Amino acid sequence: MNQTFDYIVCGAGSAGCVLANRLSANPGNSVLLLEAGGRDTNPWIHIPVGYYRTMHNPATDWCYVTEPVPGFNDRRIKWPRGKVLGGCSSINGLVYIRGQREDYDHWRQLGNMGWGFDDVLPYFLRSEGQTRDTEPGDDGFHASDGPLVVSDPRVHRPLCDDFIAAAENVGVPRRDDFNGAVQEGVGYFQTTIDRGRRCSTARAFLHPEKRRKNLKVITGAHIEKILFDGRRATGVRFRQGNQVLEAGASGEVILSAGAIGSPQILELSGVGAGQELQALGISCVHDLAGVGENLQDHMQVRSVYKTTRPMTLNNEVHSLFGKAWIGIQYLVGRSGPMAMAASHVSAFTRTTPDVASPDIQFHFQPLSADAPGKGLHPFSAYTSSVTQLRPESRGTVHIQSPVASEYPRIQPNYLSAQRDCDVTVAGLKLSRKICSQPPISAKTASEYLPGLEVDSDTALLEYARQSGETIYHPTSSCVMGTGKDAVVDERLRVHGLDRLRVADASIMPTIVSGNTNAPTIMIGEKAADMILEDN
Repeated sequence: MNQTFDYIVCGAGSAGCVLANRLSANPGNSVLLLEAGGRDTNPWIHIPVGYYRTMHNPATDWCYVTEPVPGFNDRRIKWPRGKVLGGCSSINGLVYIRGQREDYDHWRQLGNMGWGFDDVLPYFLRSEGQTRDTEPGDDGFHASDGPLVVSDPRVHRPLCDDFIAAAENVGVPRRDDFNGAVQEGVGYFQTTIDRGRRCSTARAFLHPEKRRKNLKVITGAHIEKILFDGRRATGVRFRQGNQVLEAGASGEVILSAGAIGSPQILELSGVGAGQELQALGISCVHDLAGVGENLQDHMQVRSVYKTTRPMTLNNEVHSLFGKAWIGIQYLVGRSGPMAMAASHVSAFTRTTPDVASPDIQFHFQPLSADAPGKGLHPFSAYTSSVTQLRPESRGTVHIQSPVASEYPRIQPNYLSAQRDCDVTVAGLKLSRKICSQPPISAKTASEYLPGLEVDSDTALLEYARQSGETIYHPTSSCVMGTGKDAVVDERLRVHGLDRLRVADASIMPTIVSGNTNAPTIMIGEKAADMILEDN
């Protein structure tokens, strides 16, 4: 290739598409966007329920699998990550949640100036295309002119309304907006769905600008390493098919390959723990011990309840008439189950009154399966999934070979901290309490999972160890900060190196209290501003 660009963005995911858009808005800047996956032409990407077809599909998903997790009884866990334009925003559950004000204020308290909630809110607003009829902007928390469509669900199923009312009966307040002044409460998610179609970052930020002459997008580009002149990043080497190509960067190289890809690329390039890299035959460019450390993720544990009569999506999917009706609703009005996000309703609440802010999140689904991505049960049932919002367990992601195509070792270390065990058990108990309340209790026949016989704290924890899964929020493997494990500074520059930044979920000092796609988009927005200011 042997071309030089002002900026090279590595990874066209939730943050990378934003960066490519914002950096190339000035026609004087030349931008190269490299994506290992393919173009987002698979029709299932654009149908909201299509995540059932794109997750665990090697054409659109990296299909990572963790190492055996001690806290999960040595089970290996599937870790889907988007391998397509739009990255995880093209295969995720479409939920739009920012997290809590306290999350970002904590980042600032850790020494990351410019990352408090008041600092990052403008970047959420810059992206947001809010579709509610209420006047966006009146409360200062929403905007309507951003490219990322944020919308309310098109359908409200009665069972979802019953769960909301039951949660209110145990003291969880109803909340119509989880992204306003207060997150705590129960209500319907907002989603990144535009009139029944997925609004990925590729669709929102990339495709409208594809005619920009100063923006070049290359798919199928597997990055092998960052090129350096001393400690200055000068470009990248990548493989496309059978060709090994290089591209130069006169300005900066920006890694936006995610919590797995960004530390992997750094280590392949000689940036990481020196001794470990040298043991793999990789020359150490810069000894930076925090690369691949501090990995954080939200885990979920599901409770499943059978209903007194057929009333869930299980019944509709297992019926020829039901499936036909689902298809008709989508074809005619872009509505119905095919236009639904992965979860319809959420609750953010506290396991104990002394917790300063919500520490658990529920995802409620009017369906059930043995595991996420599996076929739905042949009986009518619903799912209440609980997630601890601020886990204390820390994991790692590290390469095991100098070969770029070999997957890194992923060890999330779920339930390795006692606090995580205690909160998870408390969450399962609260799920049981909510689902025993009217009006949903009148429609609940029995608890299928974990089952009422699983009643002690020890038994509930063992159920969590045996059935827990990721909820697809890996972060923090290239943390922002100033300590010994920090990888980037508050302007996302890699410590000790020049013209190299990381801008994706991997830089989060601590995981946010909620779903991670919206915060990752915000990181892309803020990173673009900082890069343009510094160059």
